[in-house]
Amino acid sequence: MTTAIEVNCATGEVTERPLTAEELAQREVDAAQAEADRVAKEAADADAAIAKVALLTKLGITADEAKLLLA
Repeated sequence: MTTAIEVNCATGEVTERPLTAEELAQREVDAAQAEADRVAKEAADADAAIAKVALLTKLGITADEAKLLLA
């Protein structure tokens, strides 16, 4: 069972309790959104890498040569 740990900073009291149904549902929503964000970032990174290779190929230079030009 998944639990929540609550700490009262004023008293130092620590309480451990099971998550409520709403908290469990929100945790699932958050996990699904995090996965969707990760997949979207990977796709954007792949698109950027492909565009970079395409541009370097079009220019007929290597990545190292491009770095020299931009330095």
